[in-house]
Amino acid sequence: MLLCNDDRQAILESETALLEESGFIISDLTRPTSARISPYGLPMGEHCVSSALRAHASSSLFLCDASLAEFDRIAHTTSFPEGAVLFLEGQSPQGVYILCQGRVKLMTTSRDGKTIITRIVPPGETLGLQSVVTGKPYELTVQTLQPSQLAFINGAQFLRFIKEDVDVCLYVAQQLGRECQSAYEVIRSIGLSHSVSEKLARLLLQWSGDGPFTDDSIGFKISLTHEEIAQLIGTTRETITRTLGELKKRRVLEVTGSTLLIRNRAALQALVDH
Repeated sequence: MLLCNDDRQAILESETALLEESGFIISDLTRPTSARISPYGLPMGEHCVSSALRAHASSSLFLCDASLAEFDRIAHTTSFPEGAVLFLEGQSPQGVYILCQGRVKLMTTSRDGKTIITRIVPPGETLGLQSVVTGKPYELTVQTLQPSQLAFINGAQFLRFIKEDVDVCLYVAQQLGRECQSAYEVIRSIGLSHSVSEKLARLLLQWSGDGPFTDDSIGFKISLTHEEIAQLIGTTRETITRTLGELKKRRVLEVTGSTLLIRNRAALQALVDH
């Protein structure tokens, strides 16, 4: 059942007040798009959610124009600086975030303080989905890796949206399936790999998928620290630094600033297949 205009306005005002009390920066959708720039240098587009979801190929399989427009209508666009925590592992779910611009990392921390990054998330993905659907606490902590623009949708409103729109329901099912697949990949990478070299080689080959080819070489940008790479494969910063150094000595790869060039892809693949 759709909400009347008065109900929608009351929900919008209460949710906006809640976000502002938390220190979030809410974009003023009444101003022209060209005049809105966030404090972190990101352009605040008027159709943040629909633009991000359209660019995310898997999302466009299910969502029609009307569904995308409703996403834009019920979402609150928010800007965060680098290093901002969106929500914490174990926290009660308040809603979902859709990443419009920037990148975030999903991570979990053990009781002894060891942190593992389960995934680096690109624009177009929905965060906190499983917890909002099940009503259980967030399973992971989410933190921005760079200035980012996200859209927040209150949990109760998002659940109503799912009930009213079959396309969105299919989208949610697909996203939950992707999260499950990602968890399997983490288990294979961390739990079934025999050495740090194998884990790192697997990660670099995965990252190289979108990189440009130059003869037999593949180059791509890495904006993660050695500590963050270590957290992705369950090891230490020192081990990552040492392993990268060994691969450079063997001329398997080169690192210049934030650019990594794989010079011998076959050698990396051999580490994975070993």
